[in-house]
Amino acid sequence: MMNYIFKAFLVIFTIPMWLGQIAPQTKKLPLIPTYQDSIYSSPQKMGILKNKEIDEASGLVFSRKHANLIYTHNDSGGDPYVYMIDTLGNDLGKITLDDVKNRDWEDIAIGPGPDKNKSYVYIGEIGDNQGKYPNIKIFRFPEPNALSKEQSVKPEILTLTYPDGPRDSETLMVDPIEKTIYIISKRDSSNTLYKAPIDAFNKGEVELEEVMKLPFTMAVAGDISSDGSQILVKNYFNVFYWERKEGVSISETMKTAPMKLPYKPEPQGEAIGFSPNGNSYFTLSEKRFNIQPTLYRYEKNR
Repeated sequence: MMNYIFKAFLVIFTIPMWLGQIAPQTKKLPLIPTYQDSIYSSPQKMGILKNKEIDEASGLVFSRKHANLIYTHNDSGGDPYVYMIDTLGNDLGKITLDDVKNRDWEDIAIGPGPDKNKSYVYIGEIGDNQGKYPNIKIFRFPEPNALSKEQSVKPEILTLTYPDGPRDSETLMVDPIEKTIYIISKRDSSNTLYKAPIDAFNKGEVELEEVMKLPFTMAVAGDISSDGSQILVKNYFNVFYWERKEGVSISETMKTAPMKLPYKPEPQGEAIGFSPNGNSYFTLSEKRFNIQPTLYRYEKNR
């Protein structure tokens, strides 16, 4: 019992201290114009990840091709693998990305690509804790037709630069309506939303366009629902949510005040994603303080 009490004490008091060291120090951080909403339920524990190789999960996204399949990956310095799990945390195998490295993979998304009959996985090598890299990269490959424990793929590569110098980012989203890639910075006091068109892959290298400043900091993950009607962005303590009206752009939607959805803070929660039907969202944390990564589900109230 004392061991559990000590772990709880360590989690409660260590995380705020750690965040205090890495968060931007500013007196001008804007107020977050949000309110707590009850359209989603409290978390349901789905399962602990069975694959112990996944110890720094930094993104998750649901397959559009295979039922109950989730893609995830490890953080910086890990192997160039996209792991496959189910909604209970069971191991379904992995996909090796040939001829690339995991410099700092921070998020994963899914969306359209060159073949309108296929869905594509997008991996964001967008982390840069020290703000020193001249460019970032997005890797893309079509979802596999069949699942196996071991498979490999040679991804397309898009190289991106920021218009205002290097940034650390951990949020990658792909909008299926605008066919646009969105990236959100992390460490500036008001996180910045950037974008690039999906067809930038045809050029191989482009400069991101700054879209807007957002009323929060330390964004670590995000997702756009499969129909483009819902948007999620999370930091370490909050999940922000927008409902998008038909015909309205992502930027116009995110200019409005987001709702704040239920979230159970995790040891280092850096992954969030909608289920394919958009009626629930899942979160996942890296392994910290000897707490095993656990998959949580938040269900939309009917």
